[in-house]
Amino acid sequence: MNPPETPLYHIERQLRLLWLRSRERAAAMKRDNYSCVKCGKKKSEAKGKEQKIEVHHKKGEINWKELAAKVREELLCSPDELECLCPECHKLVDGKC
Repeated sequence: MNPPETPLYHIERQLRLLWLRSRERAAAMKRDNYSCVKCGKKKSEAKGKEQKIEVHHKKGEINWKELAAKVREELLCSPDELECLCPECHKLVDGKC
């Protein structure tokens, strides 16, 4: 019997959390002074004056389902496609030596 696959929704959730906590996203927010670069609205958490600011990918919207499927295909593949190696042998197999 094969072990269960990691559900795509779980992969998507973790990728979104990684993005939300990323240094790259934080650096963009800081660079733009936590403000909208189009209209100048500033992020606020003050009660009654809440204003969210989102970080946009200039290349276009992220397809989270597609990204999660790619992670499953390339990283979380079937155990049949995986093998355990010591660090030295792993370097040899990857051609890092």
